[in-house]
Amino acid sequence: MPKRKKHTTFRKWIGKIHLWLGLASGIIVFIVAITGCIYVFHDELKDLTQPWRKVAVQDKEFVAPSILQQKVEQRYPGSAPGMVVYPGRERPAFVYSLIEDAGYNIYFNPYSAELIHSQKIEDDFFAIIENLHMYLLLPEKTGRQVVGISTIVFIVMLISGIILWWPKKRKNLKNRLKIKFDAKWRRVNYDWHNVTGLYISLLALIIAITGLSFSYEWMHESFYVIGNFGKEYPEEITPPVINTGLPANTSIPAIDVAMEKTFELLPGAGMHFVWEQDPNSPIITGSYPETLDYDHQSNFYFHPETGELLEKHLYNDKSVGLKLQEMNYGLHTGQYFGITGKIIAFFGSLFIAALPVSGFMIWWGRKNKKKKVNSAARKKYVPSEGAF
Repeated sequence: MPKRKKHTTFRKWIGKIHLWLGLASGIIVFIVAITGCIYVFHDELKDLTQPWRKVAVQDKEFVAPSILQQKVEQRYPGSAPGMVVYPGRERPAFVYSLIEDAGYNIYFNPYSAELIHSQKIEDDFFAIIENLHMYLLLPEKTGRQVVGISTIVFIVMLISGIILWWPKKRKNLKNRLKIKFDAKWRRVNYDWHNVTGLYISLLALIIAITGLSFSYEWMHESFYVIGNFGKEYPEEITPPVINTGLPANTSIPAIDVAMEKTFELLPGAGMHFVWEQDPNSPIITGSYPETLDYDHQSNFYFHPETGELLEKHLYNDKSVGLKLQEMNYGLHTGQYFGITGKIIAFFGSLFIAALPVSGFMIWWGRKNKKKKVNSAARKKYVPSEGAF
């Protein structure tokens, strides 16, 4: 077979793969992309619509986490208060709690422990958007797989789209890099699909790959392996051993001791949390440099009975692989690069959402064009009497 014919056959099959995968996954890609676009600025939009998310800064220490947990138990008997988060000096602290099998965030003034707001997480608009983005509002196990498979399909489509875009001759490269806005709408749509798909392909690939780690544990683990070139750091994976024979500190709850030591270790941090797991597991605390910015995390592990510091994992001491795992959320949402990164992620997601729409319009236009051509051909043919 001549080389030219082989090349044409290959592109033909790539075109079919691109078309049918696009038709099969287009609606899911659109939903995931447009909800991701909406979610990018969720903190900023919440601040505009929920004034209780800010408190007046006071020259006082934060209320201890055990007191906030007690406030939740008093207010909601039978509840199970868990992680306590201190998002910053000008923001309310909140306690995550299970109340009648539903997750709630209970917000308090961090200086006085005054109850500010109680929010059922699943009723929050952006929690619904996040659920739609990650699971399509399906049961988590099912939705995770549907979104994960669709993301893999989207990655294949990105690669196949670049192959289809690639010009056969170098002299045609210039024309493939621009949109002919003065042409008919079908041509404009065709150019828009091809050109924007090319320009955002690298960004779309980053968003898709980082998104896969939320669907598949193997993808999440691969960041650690790749970042560390296969080397393992047991101290980052294995939790510290707990000596349960130590006497408990009866004067001050261990969770309060752990939080106080964390404040002392990183006094300039913008956000902190403390998580009391169970009597046989260490209390985990974390600190972030910036408020509502989940990057550059430092972690500390404390004895669950005494509050004794067992281990500390400062951000600068973490392996490259662990840093890569922890920055995944920031890369996926653009938050890692600040407001500029969020703007890029917003428009990137918007253009990704437009790709299945413009692609469907190309397919639909060609389909209707063939129907019109066939219909016109049939009208031109008038059979003679001898044909019957």
